[in-house]
Order: sequence, then structure tokens, then C-alpha cells
Amino acid sequence: MSEPTRIPAPDGVAAEQYSHVVTGTGRFVAVSGQLPPDERGELVGAGDPAAQARQVFENLRRCLAAAGATFGDVVKLTYFVTDMAHMPAIRAARAEHIPGDRLPAASAVRVAGLVRPEYLMEIEAPPLRKGVGAPAVVAA
Repeated sequence: MSEPTRIPAPDGVAAEQYSHVVTGTGRFVAVSGQLPPDERGELVGAGDPAAQARQVFENLRRCLAAAGATFGDVVKLTYFVTDMAHMPAIRAARAEHIPGDRLPAASAVRVAGLVRPEYLMEIEAPPLRKGVGAPAVVAA
């Protein structure tokens, strides 16, 4: 078994205690939960869930691209939110990247707080790399 590949932070989104993207020899790509700072590490949208959601999805897009993936390859979204009232803003930002008929599996978790109190959300979006078949969307 080969060692996982840790992809450097995409476009300046720095992280000191973890890797943003890790790949291995299989199709699965681990993408760390993304937060709303911009490329300079500055918060986008203080107190504004819509602005934060747009920035988080932009950060996810950059991470996916660094792994050779797109939102079309994402198999599950996990939302960590400090207030469930932020979900409409998250869904609107998601709609800018993922068509409604191609939605991956999803979970939403309300949390007491994130790594910084001004962050309203963190979103994970692991993809499967293209190769042996494409991820299937199955309706329950």
C-alpha cells in the first residue's frame, strides 16, 4: 500500500495543523472541512451567512480542483453550522455549484461553535476520483 499524498494548500488557503486535501491510490479523496477565510486568511462575511457560505464553497472548489476533482465528483456534503437558520444561505451557495438533480448525500449538524467564534459554518465535501465508473445518485 502506498503512502497518501498530501496536496499543498490550494491558492494560499493555509493550514498549519492539518492537510486540506489527501489522496491515495484509490478513488476516495479526503477534503478537510472548509471555513470562510479568503486566500489571505481573512474572514469573509462577518455575521453574514450568505457571504460565508459562498466563500466556503469557493474554498471547497479550490480544494477539489487541487485533487483533480469537481463538485460533480462529490459524494457527500456534511454541514457543521452554529445555527440551522443558516441552511437556506448554504443551499443557495450550493446551488451555484451543484445542480439540484445531482445532489450528493448530505448531513447537517448544529454545533455549539467552530474553531473561531466568528465562523458560522464549516463544510466537508469528499469526492470520488474519476476512473472506474462515476458516483451514482440514488434516491431513497
